[in-house]
Amino acid sequence: MANRAREVQEVAAPAATRGWRAALVEMVLILSLYVVYSGSRMFASDALRPAQKRAAELLDIESALHLSWEGAINQLFTVSRGLSLFGSFWYATAHYVVTAIVLLWLYRRGAAVYGPARLALVISTIIALVAYLLLPTAPPRLFGGYADVLALTSGDGWWGGDASAPKGLGGLTNQLAAFPSLHAGYPFLAFLMLRRAFGAVGWLALGYAALVWWAIVFTGDHYVIDVLGGIAYATAAYFAIRMLVPAMTSRRAESGSSG
Repeated sequence: MANRAREVQEVAAPAATRGWRAALVEMVLILSLYVVYSGSRMFASDALRPAQKRAAELLDIESALHLSWEGAINQLFTVSRGLSLFGSFWYATAHYVVTAIVLLWLYRRGAAVYGPARLALVISTIIALVAYLLLPTAPPRLFGGYADVLALTSGDGWWGGDASAPKGLGGLTNQLAAFPSLHAGYPFLAFLMLRRAFGAVGWLALGYAALVWWAIVFTGDHYVIDVLGGIAYATAAYFAIRMLVPAMTSRRAESGSSG
């Protein structure tokens, strides 16, 4: 009996070590993605006038679609200081914390669930990053006529006046990365992944996503069309992975059987 217990421990120890190593690799990969995104700031244009012109074009499209709601939503900051603080906190915090929690949760569910989620996250980030580099767009707070709620409440929070970046780190943030919104895309991607993994319970994530969408427009950091753009690229990444992963698995299986 003692020998059997010792054998089980000897097998379990390397397995646990491999598990921690795999988790560490995943953390490094996700952090690397963030570093690449932040580093792209060096290559992004900071010319405000062309970015404002592009924003005006987006607003024309919104007007044609009767979606010009950001003015009314942004003006809600006058209702109460508490609402402004809540919106700023949610925008500056939930995007990072909840995304990390969802990834960790899916990771613990296994590679079959986590792998597609990670790949969809990478693809959606790359899509948005290309748009930011090629089509810099001024957010409402830099367009004119909208309140910069984050800046107005920065004295009471850890965020500064430069989007959702912490105080003193605004230089790491691309200020002209309005369209499409990563803050809108990530929550919707989380909803799609959680709904697939947990069924009806996953629909609760849509409430979180809707609250993020409200917050990013409320604070003057995004237009309604930015939210729609974020939802669009997240959906495209999700369904692309849904088609690619089974095809890749099938090819590996065929290759293994033929070998």
